[in-house]
Amino acid sequence: MCGIFGLVAKNGLVDAGQVDRLTDLVAHRGPDGRGVRINGRVGLGHRRLAIIDLTDDGAQPMRDKLLPIWITYNGEIYNYLELRAELETLGYVFHTASDTEVLLAAYVHWGEKCLDRFNGMWSFAIHDERDDTLFCARDRFGVKPFYFADTTTQFAFGSEIRQLLPLIGRSIADDELVRDFLVCGLSDHTNRTFFRGIEKLPPGHKMRLDVTTGHIAIECYYSLAPRSAVPGDADVPRALAELLDDATRLRLRSDVRVGTCLSGGLDSSSVATLAARRYASTTNDRFFAITAVSEQAANNEEAYAADVVAKAELNWLRTKPGYEDFASTAEALLDVQEEPFGGPSIMMQYEVMKTARSNGVIVLLDGQGGDETLLGYHRYYAAWLRDQLQHSGVGGFFSAFRAATHAGVSARRLLMYLFGASSAGLRAAFYRWQYSFLKSPELPECLRRFARKTEDAQDMQVLEITETNLPMLLRFEDKNSMRFGIETRLPFLDYRFVEFALSLRRASS
Repeated sequence: MCGIFGLVAKNGLVDAGQVDRLTDLVAHRGPDGRGVRINGRVGLGHRRLAIIDLTDDGAQPMRDKLLPIWITYNGEIYNYLELRAELETLGYVFHTASDTEVLLAAYVHWGEKCLDRFNGMWSFAIHDERDDTLFCARDRFGVKPFYFADTTTQFAFGSEIRQLLPLIGRSIADDELVRDFLVCGLSDHTNRTFFRGIEKLPPGHKMRLDVTTGHIAIECYYSLAPRSAVPGDADVPRALAELLDDATRLRLRSDVRVGTCLSGGLDSSSVATLAARRYASTTNDRFFAITAVSEQAANNEEAYAADVVAKAELNWLRTKPGYEDFASTAEALLDVQEEPFGGPSIMMQYEVMKTARSNGVIVLLDGQGGDETLLGYHRYYAAWLRDQLQHSGVGGFFSAFRAATHAGVSARRLLMYLFGASSAGLRAAFYRWQYSFLKSPELPECLRRFARKTEDAQDMQVLEITETNLPMLLRFEDKNSMRFGIETRLPFLDYRFVEFALSLRRASS
């Protein structure tokens, strides 16, 4: 887990001093080391957060031992031990204990198809000097960021927007994204950023840049399409539990202390319990869990977290930020996030990361993605109710409606999801009334697609995972954690678990 940077000069040699400066703008992401590689038109920079192989052998940019291929890489390949063993049977000899060297060897052996074999999170660039190209890729769901800017004289990429701002001249806001944010609260639903001239490599995409010509080719290598339905006789609860347990097992691999975020909700509680059980089998220490305690009773899940702590025998750390903490940190949080966010709730996550670092917990597991993969939001009731109406008639619909209200969802909110969220026209009219001070408060296209997809829970899931919800949450988490040099790992976003969870809707229909 690190901060990366790269610069390609289109006319002449790359400016080594510029590579140095812009790499160090994300020193907070990698407090354990730095490295720069300059070769003609290409400069690669790296700030290291040492997680696996803490020796200097794991330093980057890293070169393949036999071929002129260099990498700067941010992330973790959790199944690197299995891949390493497979590559060793094919004749590869490894000189470090790092997953970075495994990634490089996988690229040498399988080429771009290596991406299909990785289980993890990644954002990397490989300078393949054999054909003078830059191969870049981002993980399936975009857990790790990859920003880039392509100007008339330079191409550059980085882990954060601040690294690219000096290359684009005057900062100009993207008016369309500003409008989408003000009207709908959307912030990460497109590959553009709030800064014109700075883009994001989409999740599940790869890029090949020809250093000589400057030509860029971007291609999707992974899409979250519906998978085959789970057989009707499958033991679904057991299969889900085993997948989540194995995803957690892989994400415990580390040469530094690992802990977990614990909100008290089902997602983080599940991860904390599974992690603590596995951790206890290999050590006598208690597994760390960190909770942000809210001052508002309605949002305070401390009691639920306490039950999990007692049951799993966790070493529990709590942080309870108050008004003064919020007031004093607000400006710093704006700088950390770089782009707008919808409310102060992410301050709680920020405080969790700060508490983790101050207690020497460098890796944190988290339950992010649980709501999207397992239909944890109330708005998914709309798709379920429509399904009941279609298959069980009016009686089935009202029976399901009553069941939803008994589960704690108000009738008003259910009707809002049924009619408001599923009607782009109604939603657009509401926004025009509510935001009459804006010249054109039009509904973003992704919300029009959302309205069309409310009849099917799986379609809603895919849209929320890829556009409307998860990308925003992942950005919050990455920026908050890396500000303190913390690596967060998300078992619910193991691609095997996500694909299995999405197949369940098809199995039951």
